[in-house]
Amino acid sequence: MNVYRQIKTPSITTAEQARRRYAIDFARGSVRMEGFVLDTDTEALFADYVAGKLDRAALNSAILEYCGVAAA
Repeated sequence: MNVYRQIKTPSITTAEQARRRYAIDFARGSVRMEGFVLDTDTEALFADYVAGKLDRAALNSAILEYCGVAAA
């Protein structure tokens, strides 16, 4: 039997989305100034953070896991 369960993501305000977008854009610019370009998987994680699907702790954990670093 197939059961579809919709996962409800917590909504964040448009002001919080704007704050998150600004922070991610700033970080992206900083990384580019160092000569790096973020890959699509990292960009997808950042998009989920801006959309409110991840909070800051979950984003940090996902980035560390993606980089193969054990979270403290």
